[in-house]
Amino acid sequence: MAAGSLREALEAGGLFARKSLGQHFLLDLNLTARIARTAGIQPGDTVLEVGPGPGGLTAALLDSPAERIIAVEKDARFVAHLTGFFADAVASGRLQVVEADALAIDEPGLWADSPPAAPVRLVSNLPYNVGTPLFVKWLKAGAWRGTMALMFQEEVCQRIAARPGSDAYGRLAVLTAARATARIAMGVPRLAFVPPPKVESAVVVVEDRPDPFDDLAGLEHVTALAFGQRRKMLRASLKALPDHTDLLAAAGIAPEARPETVAPEAFFALVRAWRQHGGAPAAR
Repeated sequence: MAAGSLREALEAGGLFARKSLGQHFLLDLNLTARIARTAGIQPGDTVLEVGPGPGGLTAALLDSPAERIIAVEKDARFVAHLTGFFADAVASGRLQVVEADALAIDEPGLWADSPPAAPVRLVSNLPYNVGTPLFVKWLKAGAWRGTMALMFQEEVCQRIAARPGSDAYGRLAVLTAARATARIAMGVPRLAFVPPPKVESAVVVVEDRPDPFDDLAGLEHVTALAFGQRRKMLRASLKALPDHTDLLAAAGIAPEARPETVAPEAFFALVRAWRQHGGAPAAR
């Protein structure tokens, strides 16, 4: 598919990005092909794409070895556009276009009638205004979810892949490390988008670790306390946890430590100690 034909279809349909939905379109098909390759798609794979918009990345996914692509789009204008523009792929069943809010859907329900043989790969240029909540949702997902290759604002990618001691290290990096390893695979210049966002973007590849820490609810609670006051020592920021100094000692963490210096594994140990002392997340 030529980039020109996609642009022409958008212009003919009067389809423009909506700021309210965080839309920035990537129509450079060389870039979308590179993004699709970072996902390591294999023959027989099912791929879930969220926020396909005009379909630049969708086209690259259709050129990949994927057996099936499920595209979830909230904007009804682009549901109609994708269904028409990729009519052959839709008719063959290789492309399924779903109008839905990705934050609200139950993903396994999308393929309940034909379960994939392998975990589903997530490959998306995520809308800026919902990217991080979607990522956290998918971190918590069950065995259905496989490798993720996701485009965010560059700053968000840095926060996902950060290590202790770096400026970007925080709660998101700890939550990611509980379930996966993350690496920034490529940068995407702002001028590649229509309209250009104010910030640079990047693609982060997230792959499950063989020994995940599964108590993400506990980890969310403890890290919210710790990083909510990241300039404070943990003996001060964790006062809401009963016997917090004993918990820190049990986890091997110095009470004078600040959260940005503490490795994810130490936070995992802290959550285990808290649970062993009867800890439960605060009511919401």
